[in-house]
Amino acid sequence: MTVLLGVDTGGTYTDAVLIRDETEVIASAKALTTRADLAIGVGNAVSAVLAQSGFAPSDIAMASLSTTLATNALVEGQGGRVALIYVGFRARDLAAHGLEEALRGDPSLLLAGGHDHAGAEVAALDEAALLAFLETHKRDVSGFAVASQFATRNPAHEVRVAELVAEVTGRPVSASHELSARLNGPKRALTALLNARLIGMIDRLIGRAETQLRALGINAPMMVVRGDGAQMSSAQARQRPIETILSGPAASLVGAKWLTGAEHALVSDIGGTTTDVALLRDGRPAIDPAGAQVGAYRTMVEAVAMRTHGLGGDSEVHFVAEGLMAGVTLGPKRVLPVSLMATEAPEVVHTALDAQLRRTVPGEHDGRFVRAVSGQEAEGLAPREAALLERIGAAVHPLGDVLRSRMEKGALARLVARGLVQVAGVTPSDASHVAGQLDAWDAHAARKALELFGRQRGGSGAKFCPEPEKLAQIIIDRLIYQTSLALLETAFAEEDPGFDLPPEVLARHVLLQRGLAGHRGLLRIDAGLNLPIVGLGASAASYYPAVGARLGTEMILPEHAGVANAIGAVVGRVIMRQSGTVTSPVEGKFRVHLDAGPEDFSDPESALALLETVLTRAARERAKSAGAAEIEVQVSRNIRTAGVEGREVFVEADVTVEASGRPRVAVG
Repeated sequence: MTVLLGVDTGGTYTDAVLIRDETEVIASAKALTTRADLAIGVGNAVSAVLAQSGFAPSDIAMASLSTTLATNALVEGQGGRVALIYVGFRARDLAAHGLEEALRGDPSLLLAGGHDHAGAEVAALDEAALLAFLETHKRDVSGFAVASQFATRNPAHEVRVAELVAEVTGRPVSASHELSARLNGPKRALTALLNARLIGMIDRLIGRAETQLRALGINAPMMVVRGDGAQMSSAQARQRPIETILSGPAASLVGAKWLTGAEHALVSDIGGTTTDVALLRDGRPAIDPAGAQVGAYRTMVEAVAMRTHGLGGDSEVHFVAEGLMAGVTLGPKRVLPVSLMATEAPEVVHTALDAQLRRTVPGEHDGRFVRAVSGQEAEGLAPREAALLERIGAAVHPLGDVLRSRMEKGALARLVARGLVQVAGVTPSDASHVAGQLDAWDAHAARKALELFGRQRGGSGAKFCPEPEKLAQIIIDRLIYQTSLALLETAFAEEDPGFDLPPEVLARHVLLQRGLAGHRGLLRIDAGLNLPIVGLGASAASYYPAVGARLGTEMILPEHAGVANAIGAVVGRVIMRQSGTVTSPVEGKFRVHLDAGPEDFSDPESALALLETVLTRAARERAKSAGAAEIEVQVSRNIRTAGVEGREVFVEADVTVEASGRPRVAVG
């Protein structure tokens, strides 16, 4: 008998499951995710599932972790302060391709150098300017990213930059050619930048999780789920954390298939921070050909074709007043539920809520609280941010007691973005406590917070919604509506043939919305999804039946839906892909683009054979390093030719090698 442990670290809960022989869920458990030290939540969940099952820690043959941490960090704009070294590109590329926005004020260097499409050096690398930049910033950033022009055709300048970064700063460096073999330098630069930003965060999570498992007596190999649903070793995840974006959502797809056997369905997984929607077609999740997109960022990471929305049980509820009408909207950012904050600091929270309710005039920050996240690095803070963080200290405070001026709102937002501070406010989780759908935390605090929220006034001057129970239903209905939009957007994006309008426009179109409501007038309009939905997540049972009814389709809520991510984390395979290119810079010459530099041949088959050999060796080594056993290899070629004077001429070829196998397990 083989016992496997799956763990998923989400924004609100950490889940753990034990699976016997990859066929049966033995036990499952949940614990609150502990942002200050995620390993505490991991340890609590694993301890709970072991106690429930009766198995000993030594019985565990393999552990695997999926996490929404990287996804949530990108959605919420979190991560370390890093520097981008941009070699051989133009200054306007920073703004034109979204890099300037992604940098968010972090330092960058436009450096002379780079190569052309054939791999020849365009300009020498300006090492003097690089060294000066490194000396300036070696102490105020947590890592570096480097992207060089046509580095996938010749990575020499990226390799040299990485060497100098390591020598001068000792900080980790993310080189774009190691993360993607495709062209598009700006997008590779963005991928490298985000990878560098995530390294410290993911390294801390994995390191502490491994330490926690060892402390519990679990000495089995530890794997981490990638964004395409495959597994890799924890050591690889530490070096390439960007590949863990959409790790949790990808694991949910693998888990959905394992739990239901569904071949053709939309899978929707609601967590605390995000709702992730993807299509299962012929029982397999599709890989996004354009690269994983999370929030505003389109990366070059291979990942499931997943649409991630900033919508979950802990999404911030916003008051919206338009003309004489008033309402609410949710997300995209997460806040701590007031009901949860009240379990941690009941006296502070209830005293503040009661005082705010006694006031006749609503305050701007009523029902909102703030606390620092202990154990986080606070490098590179501006004076105002540092002063605000010091003022917050280690205690929970009403937000209005901490902010002394409007200018400090920006400082607070930056502290939240860095993951140094958390804000609590009204969320759908609080509404569910008031509505009686949830009883995990402090329902009395939730009711007070909703009463304060409902006192806000719209354009008519009247209170928005004085009754907390009624407001709770308004918030829940809004969650159902926004979830329905997320599912419709995915359906339209995957529809073949497509429509002329963007999916987000089509999902909100008045004719579609009238059709979903079964409009009957002079026109009869009917609309709905034409495939079932698999609903996953701890709160799926609370919200998703109404979503299925709204969209006129079957809603499948499998047993263990609340821990599907943890299940998917442990039932997947190790899959490593290596890709490379052969070009023809002039007729009769065939150039293989390797990490060691270009190599030329006089015939295409010799060039392709060498590339396949190099890629196969690399893919096998990566799969072996990831802990795969009984490795299988598949090779695919994509050869592009052009007709010239009645004959076919070789233009370019891409070769992809996939090495896969089940993870090795510990033998007792």
